[in-house]
Amino acid sequence: MDVNGVGWIAAIIIGGFAGWLAEQFMKSEMGMFVNIILGIVGAIVLNAILAIAGIGFTGWLAYLVIGFIGACLLIAVGRAVRR
Repeated sequence: MDVNGVGWIAAIIIGGFAGWLAEQFMKSEMGMFVNIILGIVGAIVLNAILAIAGIGFTGWLAYLVIGFIGACLLIAVGRAVRR
């Protein structure tokens, strides 16, 4: 089983790194567990959006970039909802 061309364990590690990068970029204060969740969920959500648009990427670098962008979007949405 793989996720976007990477294995599940690699997806968790890359998702955690993507979430951490998003946290640093968006200057939000969250824990490591939330970073992992944001990176993985962000990658899943953005991959679904890109799949609907007919765009697909594979590989760990694409998963990292998509996870980062998706996590940033989730942080932005979370901030908008909290206000």
